[in-house]
Amino acid sequence: MHDRYKDSWYGSVVFRENAITHNADGTSSTEVWDEALQLPGKLRINRGATSEGNGVIFDGGTVTSFKKGKTAGSRPFVHMLLVLGFDVYRQDAKTTIDQVAAQGYDLSQIHEEKWQGEEVYVAGAAQGDLKSKQFWIEKKRLLFVRLIAPDDHDAAKMHDTRFRDYRKLGGGWISARVEFYTDARDDFDEDYFDIKADVKLDPALFDTAKFNETRIFSDSK
Repeated sequence: MHDRYKDSWYGSVVFRENAITHNADGTSSTEVWDEALQLPGKLRINRGATSEGNGVIFDGGTVTSFKKGKTAGSRPFVHMLLVLGFDVYRQDAKTTIDQVAAQGYDLSQIHEEKWQGEEVYVAGAAQGDLKSKQFWIEKKRLLFVRLIAPDDHDAAKMHDTRFRDYRKLGGGWISARVEFYTDARDDFDEDYFDIKADVKLDPALFDTAKFNETRIFSDSK
């Protein structure tokens, strides 16, 4: 994955998204989020209107949450969707291998499957095992398409995240739709729009002390 795109993949990307929550009663709600990624390792999300001060910053293996403009706490966190969907193409391959292994993915286990009409590699699990931590990579374009892992607090509960609707972006690709399943139920989706690659980002965007002072998009309110 790294070798295919290391000289062409974008170094930053910004986008807006429709964040769609599907409730158990069949209803759904949508909120517009702004996101900015600086590869490798930096991600900022503003949830809802920027002026409301809600969101998160992922940076250096730590996630910091914000609620109503105030810091709501920080904790260690390696964002595997960021690592496998973006960072892998820009950072040293050994760094990705170390991150993946540290999160409990067994890289000695690998097999092939067919997924949504495409041949894929499955890393982290044996054939037929849908309970172990694993990630799926499309063979043709070497793009991340699926992550399966048990819940951190309830091992009986399984999360299944899918990257879909890949579109060419600069010298790389971006999945414009992300689907989050819990125990086979689609409970959250992200649909991206206003996608822009290789945008020069202000480092202050990822400074937790300046969360309320900065905007991902100049027209954010």
